Amino acid sequence: MNYFKQTIIILLVISANRALAQNTYDKLGMQALVKGDFKGAVTQLEKADTKDPNNANVLKMLGYSYYQCGDYENSISTYSKFIALKPSDYSAYYYRGKARLNVANDPKESLSQLRENFYLSAIKDFTKAIEINGEEDPQLLQNRGLAYKDYAIYKSYKIKKSAEKTACIALFNNSVADFNKILLVQPLRKDIISLVEYVKAQIKSLK
Repeated sequence: MNYFKQTIIILLVISANRALAQNTYDKLGMQALVKGDFKGAVTQLEKADTKDPNNANVLKMLGYSYYQCGDYENSISTYSKFIALKPSDYSAYYYRGKARLNVANDPKESLSQLRENFYLSAIKDFTKAIEINGEEDPQLLQNRGLAYKDYAIYKSYKIKKSAEKTACIALFNNSVADFNKILLVQPLRKDIISLVEYVKAQIKSLK
């Protein structure tokens, strides 16, 4: 089951369990989210959040809706609020990590000194999600592997010392390690095989 379907089902279960506790904006937001109307969901869930700012279920839906709208910075801040209330929900770290990685890879961030922090934070989020959910989830491993790869490429453009080259190679190796864990259980994944070959070529170019 993919993360989108999993999230929607979780939200439906939450809705059923909390039907009597929901306010109008909460209900309308959830209905819009299930229909895939993420902009509409944001509009309603922002109102629900204003009315009940510590409602974890509203924050989770709002963070996801922001993410689907491409509003990654608001998604990050909303998931951070949610995690403060529900620190054991691995999916929140997963989506916050994806949002952070998207910000780090945004060309608009190319000159920002914060870019490296977003890469590091994304890797930390994926690692936490793996710590909570286990290393059997290929989706988590794939995203952390991609984060290691992208961060290594970013750092490779700034190499001035041998120590920096060594650090880049270590990041690339971490990426390969995550991809190889996926191939242990899904050996026919051509996309992952291609990623491993690409990363190994990057490592070779640095030696």
